[in-house]
Amino acid sequence: MSDEENRPARIDDVHELAAGMPHVTVEYGTGDNPVYQVGGKSFVFFRNPRPDAVDPGTGERYQDVIVFWVESEADKQALVQDEASPFFTTAHFNGHPSVLLRGSRIGELTRAELAEVVQDAWLSRASARRAAAWLSAHRDV
Repeated sequence: MSDEENRPARIDDVHELAAGMPHVTVEYGTGDNPVYQVGGKSFVFFRNPRPDAVDPGTGERYQDVIVFWVESEADKQALVQDEASPFFTTAHFNGHPSVLLRGSRIGELTRAELAEVVQDAWLSRASARRAAAWLSAHRDV
């Protein structure tokens, strides 16, 4: 793995990786937060501060939450079960195939790890045809 792939991930990487997937469009939600979509379906978006994601010490709403879709509840649990993981969920997302990540903790992931999360998010929302074509082209990566 290259130094670039092993370095700590950054917010700019989310934008670059999500926008770099095929057939992606970017919409802008409330507060002009980017929403990355494939085939009209969101797969990564930057969330507005909400009452369900707050600092446990101060009660202040997190300002930097990023939402990533996942393929299944098992995939979600694999990311959020480990207390050391920067990924989390809230009751608002119970039953929703997504995980949350605070931008302030993104550096706990390598760029390569973040790339995998973004790619998996895209794959979970892309059409079967688009997903199969992407997987075929990236089989050896």
